[in-house]
Amino acid sequence: MRLFFSIVIPYHNSSATIGRLLASIAKSKKAPTLEVIVVDDASFEEIRNPKSEIRNKLKIKIIKLKTNRGPAVARNRGVEIARGKFVVFLDSDVELFPDTLHNLAKVFLDDPDVVALTGVWVKEQRSKDFFPNFKALRDWSYWINERDKSGYYFLFSTRIAAIKKSVFQRLGGFDEQYPAPLVEDIELTYRIARRYAIIFAPNVRVRHEFEGFWPIAKKYFLRAFYWTRLYQRRKKFDPVATTWQEATTTISGVAVVSFFPLSLIGQIGQIGLICVLFLHLFLIRKFLAFMYHEKGLWFAIRGFFTGLVLYCFIFAGALAGKLKLGR
Repeated sequence: MRLFFSIVIPYHNSSATIGRLLASIAKSKKAPTLEVIVVDDASFEEIRNPKSEIRNKLKIKIIKLKTNRGPAVARNRGVEIARGKFVVFLDSDVELFPDTLHNLAKVFLDDPDVVALTGVWVKEQRSKDFFPNFKALRDWSYWINERDKSGYYFLFSTRIAAIKKSVFQRLGGFDEQYPAPLVEDIELTYRIARRYAIIFAPNVRVRHEFEGFWPIAKKYFLRAFYWTRLYQRRKKFDPVATTWQEATTTISGVAVVSFFPLSLIGQIGQIGLICVLFLHLFLIRKFLAFMYHEKGLWFAIRGFFTGLVLYCFIFAGALAGKLKLGR
């Protein structure tokens, strides 16, 4: 009997987290038939052998790449040996809930026309630090509170996403030119969405512990840099990476930061600051209200200023990408 799911996990020096992921897969309830394929992307940290009961239950296969090529290559190599009808992509630093795989399979079983779908990472964090909790709320609000409910397709987010294997192979898989986790998920999303809807399934959940400020800020910069290249090809905003409203929000946030020093030296700067501040507050009102509801006033205030700094990183990345293309 053919397997229903092939779970493909790219691994690169993630020994601290992959054990919890494998254990969470093994604890899944009412999951369909599956296999687990871990692709070691030339790590210097060995994958710790999971407990024998986990190893036996999951039928884990490990592929070792000789050189570090990035998650796009690792996922493609995993799919090459996958035997399941559907491929499930998971990052090595997430954990499943007991019903995640059951809910995921149910979407495909209930509607045979569904080809691809993406889940969501919950907003709760084990850490009490401000920034991981801010980032978790930022992502949750984006997916749950601020999305256009009539959107035809969603980001094929590889923290938790699944696609029919035959379709993935026909589309050519992930673009292997990206040597790191950059915009390979966005680029694949565009190719899927030319022919199929990517369904958002909010009950397909994973837990993800977010990093501190600087690693996330760097990722924002790099994703904006490489997304600018994709935008140059398509010449339009979209609900996957950046809508027109989100672009306006970024620009208004950078304008608030830019007008602040000008407001200290002249009336024109003060008027400009007030105007862009009101615009920015209007554009982020849903997220501000969400932070206040979840964590209180002081958290929302800190979140407002943290967001301004992140918008500057996004803008800088997009500007650098534009300048690079203009050479």
